[in-house]
Amino acid sequence: MKKVLLIAHILSSIFRPSYYPTVGTLILLSFTYLSLFPWVFKIWLITLVYVFTFCLPVLGIYIYRRIYNWSSFDLRLRHKRAVPYLINICCYLCLMHIFHYTHMPHFLMAIIGISLLIQCTCVVVNLWWKVSMHSAGAGGVIGAVIAYAAIFGFNPTWWLSLAIFVAGCVMTSRMLLRQHTLAQVLGGTLIGIACGIIGTILM
Repeated sequence: MKKVLLIAHILSSIFRPSYYPTVGTLILLSFTYLSLFPWVFKIWLITLVYVFTFCLPVLGIYIYRRIYNWSSFDLRLRHKRAVPYLINICCYLCLMHIFHYTHMPHFLMAIIGISLLIQCTCVVVNLWWKVSMHSAGAGGVIGAVIAYAAIFGFNPTWWLSLAIFVAGCVMTSRMLLRQHTLAQVLGGTLIGIACGIIGTILM
């Protein structure tokens, strides 16, 4: 049982929602026409995404915790998670503004837009009912694969199978760690899928 819980902790750490924008950007820069960009530009872009979607939110939340002398456990309480969500959303909005100002390709903006839409939706839903952000992030990948397959006209079977497998592992790990119930992880995944499809189409 200890090994199972250790694996669950590892999966929860690896598949944190804040990593998805960077991973999504890496995939687009590797497997689409964006791979034609110079290496210097790719490195700059990946660094920019990583800083605004991971480093700055983590730093902002850490400062917020220090101000109120809260532990990481305190932020698991639903009523104390509003400000951390807002910090994340502000960082993503800043990145979207930079992308818009620099005329970044549509599909790069869609990655950030999907993550932003998932966070905003989960913030609203969490006012009444707790859902899993980890599951929502994994569901967002499923929705994005479906939408990109429809746009580009490619067979998504392997990518979709991988995305569903990862989502299943993430959902299972969150339940094993007793962070969420089955309903909460399923709800988060459905929100992610819907936001992934809608975000890709609208962006």
